[in-house]
Amino acid sequence: MRATPWTEVLGSERLTGATLDRLTHRCHILELGGESYRLQDAKRRHTKRSSSGPLQTK
Repeated sequence: MRATPWTEVLGSERLTGATLDRLTHRCHILELGGESYRLQDAKRRHTKRSSSGPLQTK
């Protein structure tokens, strides 16, 4: 799956910049370091699945 740039969704770089400006106006942006919980969980599920052998389907 390919990520779509916001400029394609909104039609122009200028409109994208204006939209982001309005979304972030008077807000606090928290940038957290480290690996996300969702990524850790996905890796753990993938490891369990691959170590248990092939999946059984009905």
